[in-house]
Amino acid sequence: MQRLELTWIGKGAEPAVEPRILLHDPSKDYGDPNTENMLIHGDNLLALKALEQQYAGQVKCIYIDPPYNTGEAFAEYDDNYEHSIWLGLMYQRLQLLRNLLSEDGAIFVQLNDDEMNYCKVILDEIFGRNNFVNIISLFTKVSAGASGGGEDKKLKKNMEYILVYSKSMSSLTTFKPIYKNTPLMRYIANMKEDGKSYKYTNVLVKCESVEPYKVIKDGSGEDIEIFKVNDYEIKTINQLAKDENISQEDVYQKYFDNVMTTTNAQTSIRTRVWDATDSENNMYMISYIPRSGKNKGEKTTLYFMGKQKVLLIWLKDTAVRDGKNIYKKERIGTYWDGFSWINVNKEGAVTFSGGKKPEQLIQRILEMTTEPNDLVLDSFLGSGTTAAVAQKMGRKYIGVELGEHCYSLCKPRLDRVIDGDQTGISKDLNWQGGGGYKFYELAPSLITKDKYGNPVISEQFNSIMLIAAVAKLNGYFFAPDTDVFWKQGYSQDKSFIYVTTEYLDAKMLDSIASDLSAMESLLICTPAFDIGLDKRYDNIQVKKIPKSVLDKCEYGVDNYNLNVVDIPIIDEEEWEDD
Repeated sequence: MQRLELTWIGKGAEPAVEPRILLHDPSKDYGDPNTENMLIHGDNLLALKALEQQYAGQVKCIYIDPPYNTGEAFAEYDDNYEHSIWLGLMYQRLQLLRNLLSEDGAIFVQLNDDEMNYCKVILDEIFGRNNFVNIISLFTKVSAGASGGGEDKKLKKNMEYILVYSKSMSSLTTFKPIYKNTPLMRYIANMKEDGKSYKYTNVLVKCESVEPYKVIKDGSGEDIEIFKVNDYEIKTINQLAKDENISQEDVYQKYFDNVMTTTNAQTSIRTRVWDATDSENNMYMISYIPRSGKNKGEKTTLYFMGKQKVLLIWLKDTAVRDGKNIYKKERIGTYWDGFSWINVNKEGAVTFSGGKKPEQLIQRILEMTTEPNDLVLDSFLGSGTTAAVAQKMGRKYIGVELGEHCYSLCKPRLDRVIDGDQTGISKDLNWQGGGGYKFYELAPSLITKDKYGNPVISEQFNSIMLIAAVAKLNGYFFAPDTDVFWKQGYSQDKSFIYVTTEYLDAKMLDSIASDLSAMESLLICTPAFDIGLDKRYDNIQVKKIPKSVLDKCEYGVDNYNLNVVDIPIIDEEEWEDD
């Protein structure tokens, strides 16, 4: 089958990205010193490459809000990339993001319609069309781009889109359902206006006692206990309201736990109950443990009534009661609205005129896809919303942001969150503060050029940085042994690396070889060595620095910049004036 993909100038000719090391800056850490949360300052392409070795396949949820490429210039940044440049920048980053995503994880990419369709084709290519999950349509009540400006010839933009992909659809963790709560009486009124009938209009007002009737087996051979219900009574909502001289709303409130309707849904359980009970208009209660479905593994009680053994289903399973209020739960699909965009700039107490995403939006995504302690990643962190929400929800996170935004927006916002920030979703979660993050900078390029144009090791690298960088470039994990000086990193249990800036002679190599077991192997990286040492031992490989690593990456590039963040949102006054 012919492969369909998007092409553009420069595709396939992207330079290799140097896997930089991350430099921990304890002076910028905040909160719990044992935290695994990371705030990274630097170009996100380099940062993602730096994370790849340690975090490949470990991130449960990725949310990114990349540049929309509207063609506009804003106060904080230009959002105007040549189209092929934008595609190339996104292509490289999405490839790395896929590598970081866990097999059961999902990525959410938010865009408007300027580049959304092109990005979907790229995602189809990188993740596979079979791993496409959904496109979420997000009502923003904002202009996704500049307000006004040619919109006399176009429809007003008030919609954005979130592209959702899995790493592996077969392994993807089922998204937890999310609901929109509508006041029950309003919901009923809306149904009447639409000419529809509301089904939950009966109440089991009396159910005095039950007596054991029979024990049967389910398909797995487990017990289903059947009880006969004695002396029960069902009344309608209207009848109860009349009898007790109260409103229908009061009836729903008073009898909330017993409001019900019936269904003829065909199930294996119903069929077994039908066969095991009489044909009279009696009510039966069964108790069993389902092997599948929403109540899997939990003791479950069901009621069947009448000759047809219709199943009683309860309003309380599809609604919630909050004090004196009852809300109908409506499961949300791919159209999302109801987020507060008016006060979003107050969240986190950081002002970003280019806009922020509501904490409620990120909360919904994380509620759907993650559990506490799952790892969340946002490589276009912007004002820090994703990290702030992850902190409040007890998720681990990695956030990446380039430039001043990391210091002026992300860091102070996260500091306030750890101190107990009460904006955004804090009150809903009863957030009181806590946790922490560690701050990292990207190391410079390992290789630079001397005054003659020859490749040399950067003078900014100390010995520890050098060992860590060379180890990573050669696929080893940096882990110096406290007892054996030449065991500075490992790739497999018996494969090690030794990095030195000293000249390697035969005497030193022979000394190391004498300590190396027959089951072990060693890679030595050094600026220079005696002739023939690279062939002296079968289990010791000797390479020169920097020549041994020059062919692996494009060195000397410190900025693969895609340094734009969220698209501006208009405030309520501007919206009303349009």
